[in-house]
Amino acid sequence: MSLSALRPFTREEHERIDAAIAELERGTAADLCVVVTRASDRYSLYPVAWAGIAAILLGGMVSLIRPEIASRALILIQLSTLIVLTLIFEWLPLRLAIVPERVKHAHARQLAHREFNAHAGAGKRHVVLLFVSLGERYVEIVADHETHAMAPAGAWKKIVDEFLATVRDGRVADGVLAAAAACGDILKTHHPASN
Repeated sequence: MSLSALRPFTREEHERIDAAIAELERGTAADLCVVVTRASDRYSLYPVAWAGIAAILLGGMVSLIRPEIASRALILIQLSTLIVLTLIFEWLPLRLAIVPERVKHAHARQLAHREFNAHAGAGKRHVVLLFVSLGERYVEIVADHETHAMAPAGAWKKIVDEFLATVRDGRVADGVLAAAAACGDILKTHHPASN
């Protein structure tokens, strides 16, 4: 994963996205929310766990290869390894690389649904959330039951697939804009603005 994939949008991209969403919402009675996050969790346990495993394995190898090394020296080697590797694994791209994919996707999904509940609880009846977690490479569209059911079969999946294709080309902001526009089209069709 490149570090540039974890950078937030530029000010201009952020303004373009905000303006596009505001324009889309004028044409619908529903609420379109877009959440883009660098990562869905800190995964604080993984750097320490992987560093601890490496330190234990290193200690075992050193005692097999050099059994004459004193136990105090071995503990110092293991402790130093633990500290150094923990600090190295704290770097976000590396930390995300050591977390299993299913765990990252589970955390991203949980955050997406928490965000949806927070927005849906704000009083709007029809809500669609476009959730993007860059670190986990996770995208989900969450809609209220009525809106989800009204959308044509496969519409949400198609939006996500097109978004992912745009992101693979390195155009995250354009992908967000296109996905928001596609969600907005569905909302305008099924929940038009009441004039």
